[in-house]
Amino acid sequence: MKQLGMNQEEIDASRVIIEKEDGNKIIIQNPSVTKIKIQNQESFQITGDVEESETENFSEKDVEVVMQKTNCTREEAQKALGETEDLAEAILKLS
Repeated sequence: MKQLGMNQEEIDASRVIIEKEDGNKIIIQNPSVTKIKIQNQESFQITGDVEESETENFSEKDVEVVMQKTNCTREEAQKALGETEDLAEAILKLS
């Protein structure tokens, strides 16, 4: 493949996030990422566990704060924030 000008490189990644035009995200957990370079063009091949998330009214930092304050999982924090749409209420709900 190198003779044809094609190089492949494995990239270590724990998660890949694709932000779509509509604000939604495609999240790929446990990804296998390969960077392919052909004639100075780079492309990426990604496989893994795919989940799609809709636009959220809270940030990743909010999720982390709820997780730290309540010792809950990421999913529980996201669900509480989605239901309450308020950081303090989400923490109280999970406490």
